Amino acid sequence: MATLIADKYEAWKAEANARFDQLKANEEELNRIFAEIYGMVGEVPIEVEDKYVSVARIFDTAEEIPESFKGNKYVRTRRDEIVSLISYAVGCMLGRYSLDKDGLILANQGDTVAEYLAQVPEPTFMPDADNVLPVTDDEYFDDDIVGNFVAWVAAAYGEETLEENLRYVADALGGKGSPRQVIRDYFVKEFFADHCKTYKKRPIYWLFDSGKKNGFKALVYMHRYQPDLLARLRTDYVHEQQERYRTQIAHLEEAEAEASGA
Repeated sequence: MATLIADKYEAWKAEANARFDQLKANEEELNRIFAEIYGMVGEVPIEVEDKYVSVARIFDTAEEIPESFKGNKYVRTRRDEIVSLISYAVGCMLGRYSLDKDGLILANQGDTVAEYLAQVPEPTFMPDADNVLPVTDDEYFDDDIVGNFVAWVAAAYGEETLEENLRYVADALGGKGSPRQVIRDYFVKEFFADHCKTYKKRPIYWLFDSGKKNGFKALVYMHRYQPDLLARLRTDYVHEQQERYRTQIAHLEEAEAEASGA
C-alpha cells in the first residue's frame, strides 16, 4: 500500500509533541506535589521551562522554534527527521537494518549478506552486495547511493507515491534542482558530516573521499569490512571512475581543438 512520507512525518510529530506536553505536565504535577509536601507552595517554581524538558519537540522549521526552547538540545525540525530517515535508509542499504525486521541485523565484525539473508530470507529491500556505496556527482555506477535511496523509498512507501515522496524529502533538505539532484547534493556534501555528528565522531559508515573536488566518494559499513575491501574499492570503482574522467577530458580537449581550428 502506497504511503506518503509527509503523512508519516505529521503522525510522528503529533506523537512526539504529545509526549513532550505530557512529560512537561507530569514534571509540573510532581513539583506541585513536593511543594505541598514540604510546605513550599508559593516559594518554589512549579512551572517547568520548555528548555528543560528532556524529550523531543518537533517544529517544521528552525524559524518556528520559540525563544523559550532556546538551549533545549532535544528540539528537532522536519529537516532533522528527514536526515534521520535518510540515515536509516543508508543502514538498510548496507545491511545494518531491514524493512522486514526490527533492530540491528548485521552488527558483528565481518558480517556478510549471507548472515543478513539468514535473518531476513526474503527481504523487501536487498542490501548492497559488496558493501560499497559510491557517492558521486552523477549516477555512474549501478549501486549509486542515490539510485539505492530511490529504490529504498519505493520499497518502503510504494511506487505510486515515489515522486511525491522524493519531492518531500528534497523540500525538507532544501536546495536547488530536481528532487534527485537535491538528494544527491546532500549525500555528496552533507551526509557524512551529519552521520559523524549523530555518532559523536565515531562513524559506523566510513567515507572514502578523493578530496575537495568530490571526484569520488564511497561509503562502507565498518561491520562488513573484509580484508579485500580496499582492493575491490580501487579496482571496481576508483579505476573505473578515473577512466571515465580521462575519457571526458579527452572529449573536452578534442572539442576545444576543433573549436580553435574552426
